[in-house]
Order: sequence, then C-alpha cells, then structure tokens
Amino acid sequence: MDLSVALRDYATSAGADYFGVADLAPAKAFIQVHGGDRIARYPRAVSIGIGLLDSLVDLLPEREDFSAAHLYKHNAYDAVNLDLDRISLAVAKIIQKNGFQALPVPAAKRANDEKIAAVFSHKLAAHLAGLGWIGKSCLLITPDRGPRVRWVTVLTDAPIEPTGTAMAQQCGECTQCTDVCPSGSITGRAFDKAEPREFRLDAGTCQRYYFSMEKSRGIAVCGMCLYVCPHGRKGK
Repeated sequence: MDLSVALRDYATSAGADYFGVADLAPAKAFIQVHGGDRIARYPRAVSIGIGLLDSLVDLLPEREDFSAAHLYKHNAYDAVNLDLDRISLAVAKIIQKNGFQALPVPAAKRANDEKIAAVFSHKLAAHLAGLGWIGKSCLLITPDRGPRVRWVTVLTDAPIEPTGTAMAQQCGECTQCTDVCPSGSITGRAFDKAEPREFRLDAGTCQRYYFSMEKSRGIAVCGMCLYVCPHGRKGK
C-alpha cells in the first residue's frame, strides 16, 4: 500500500477529520528562523486535524461561567490535544517502520516564551497542505468548519506526495474576529507571508489577557475569534 494512503487510513480510523501532506520548501527560511536546523531539515509535513464539537464552541460566549469554561477547556482543548498527540506518534511510527525519519510535534506545547510560539507552526503545515488559509485572527480557517479545528504535525523526510498548495485567504472584508476580540489583540490585517505575525496579532496582549482571566477566575478560556468566524458558523 502507498505510504500516504496508509497514513491517511490510519489517521482517519483513529479519529482525525483532516489529513494533508505539505511541501515545506516554500517556507524553509521561516521554519529555519523559528525552529532551527533540527526542524528545518525535514522537507515534508503531515498535517492532521480534529474538528471541535459545535456544542462546545457554542459555550464560549458563556466563558465567564466556570462550569462552561471548564467543559470547553477539557473537551475542546485538553482531550483533543491528547488525541492529536496519540495519532501523530502512531503516524510517526508507521513512517519509521517504512524506513524514513519522522518527528511528531506536540499539539500544544510552547517552545519559546519570548516569541510566544511553538517550535513549528501547525497552521503553516495545514495551510501549505491545502487544508485552509490563515485568517485575520491568525487561526487556520477551513472552508467547511472555519477555525473550529485543532491541529498536529509530523515532520518527515519520506517522499510522500503533497496533497495541495497554500490556499488563498477568503476572509474578504469581514472583521468579526477583530471586532469581538476582548483584548484588542487582532489588528484586522489580512495574512501576508512576507509580514511578521505582529502585523496581525499582538500575542503579548493576548497572553496578558489570558493571565488576567486565570488569576481572576481560576481558568483561562477565550476563543471568541474562533466562535464568531462565519466560516465556522455556516458549517453547523
């Protein structure tokens, strides 16, 4: 069986809703800067996504209620991330058994506190695999579920065929994520690969808002940009 087909079959049978393969060459310089040689040496990325339940996302406007925030954080964040990490590890093992290198990147682990970033961007892999576009919120927007998806990545040197190319952004004139952001962190600027994230998102302000929620409520949950996106709401 073709390796790409075997990986897709396993991932979907294990609970993944999205599967793609990205050619990382167009973003090699960016990956090098953010992840270093250890990350940039891989020419391909397997992108895997799990869609979030609408019933959980619809709790976000009630996030100031502790029980609603707890339900969302546990089921739409913690539990989904564990599933993604489990799937990505198994995918990496399949790749290794076929004689190639594979490095699973954790679904939600920060590697750089100064940059407020992981060692590799899952959104970048999904974007280059043709699964969606980078929205004004800096979230990966899928055509069918909008940003209501969480992602994980397996980096590899396996010569598997990419499933697509970077998708053009389809946010148009919409500013709903900008308007709803309680911390004012989203500038409303459309994605441009030549511009740094700071043009679109003030990650420091966003983080300070999270810290203030955690201090005052004991749990930090926002996600209003995810909730309000019309591309996610139309898929319900």
